[in-house]
Amino acid sequence: MLVQFAATLRCWYVRFFLTILIVTAFSSVALAQTTVVRVEEDWELVVATPDPGSDSPQVTCVISPYGNLDSYYATFEINHQSEAFDAGGLQLQIWQGESLIGDKGYPNHNILSTDGETVAWTQSLEIRDGVVTFEITNGSSSTWGTFGGQGYLKAMVPTELGSLGSYSPSISTQETGVSYASNRVSSLTLKAVRYYDEEGKLISEDSAPKVVHSL
Repeated sequence: MLVQFAATLRCWYVRFFLTILIVTAFSSVALAQTTVVRVEEDWELVVATPDPGSDSPQVTCVISPYGNLDSYYATFEINHQSEAFDAGGLQLQIWQGESLIGDKGYPNHNILSTDGETVAWTQSLEIRDGVVTFEITNGSSSTWGTFGGQGYLKAMVPTELGSLGSYSPSISTQETGVSYASNRVSSLTLKAVRYYDEEGKLISEDSAPKVVHSL
């Protein structure tokens, strides 16, 4: 009986991993054969014990349409605004290599102060008519309430790219992090990445969580 059970279990595992491989291969083929013009990243920050007195913790997220930081990319600053030299709040910055070329701030400048607070948001890239748009949407938190999608955290720059084929979520995870007081953050996670075609149709979704920081 034990031998038969072990054999059945092995067969189940083989079928499971084959299914994962087939789904992954199908998603890769779909991306390769379709022009991707929009990418959405869902992020989640879980705060442990913030300290309003020191404006901590502070988080900086990065997203790039080029798969590197040599050309245009965006940073999203949470609980600090380095360009405005202001504590708290949210700020979207646009960079070209090492040069800051623009910033957009959210009007609510509150400072993180709630233990165990969860901050969730979506950061997106979209290419249309020679322009790449960076935007923060679907934000939710105790500190700033519902944020994003109103245009405050949205910026556009010209691009020679015709698609987002060079985009890589690994750039986002490698360059994103807790820039100050990491001991005050329970976790920072890229929860999902979605890819869309020119008609707005969802091509593929990677829902495997990618943990950037955890205590």
